[in-house]
Amino acid sequence: MTRSYRTVARSAETDIEVKRSVFRCHVEHVSDEAAARAVVERARSVHWDARHHCSAFILGPAGQTARSSDDGEPAGTAGAPMLEVLRGHELTDVVAVVTRWFGGTLLGAGGLVRAYSDAVRAGLAEAGVRRRELRAEFTLDLDHAVAGRVESELRSRGYAILDTSYAAFVTLRLGVPQDATEALTTAVAELTGGATEPRAVGESWVDAHD
Repeated sequence: MTRSYRTVARSAETDIEVKRSVFRCHVEHVSDEAAARAVVERARSVHWDARHHCSAFILGPAGQTARSSDDGEPAGTAGAPMLEVLRGHELTDVVAVVTRWFGGTLLGAGGLVRAYSDAVRAGLAEAGVRRRELRAEFTLDLDHAVAGRVESELRSRGYAILDTSYAAFVTLRLGVPQDATEALTTAVAELTGGATEPRAVGESWVDAHD
């Protein structure tokens, strides 16, 4: 089972120009196919004056879903090369859209492949990379008087605080590395004098900080 994967760190948009044709690449983190297609349609709507809006996306922790579109460019000259760039960077949960404004000079099949590939590479360079990990998820109920101190201490020890809610108790939702669940129990006992203990509630994907 896949327990970590790489995706883009942030949304980004970059332009390259090849023989007066402008290729604008937009890359974005997405979690499902509907979101990926929405990014493509947004580019089509915003840049309505462009001739092509070619796209590629990869989804799922293991990259199990992959789609691409040439959007009117010669078959195999846009979407597939864009997809290969995403794969070459070992990314998933990512969509790339390259909008092209034609500059009047035909680039040929090889020129199109290079241009669309280079556009995606430029977009990815601007977006950066982050790694996500599948972590065990726990909740922890704390008295208001100690919650701030305990939360701060857990953060300093590298535990991801996924959510904090306030009611009769302060409830923290934690993302914990799979090999650190026993250490969490020990840390909570130490920090609360054994007054409470974390409860396992499942698993969550969280951003990893190496």
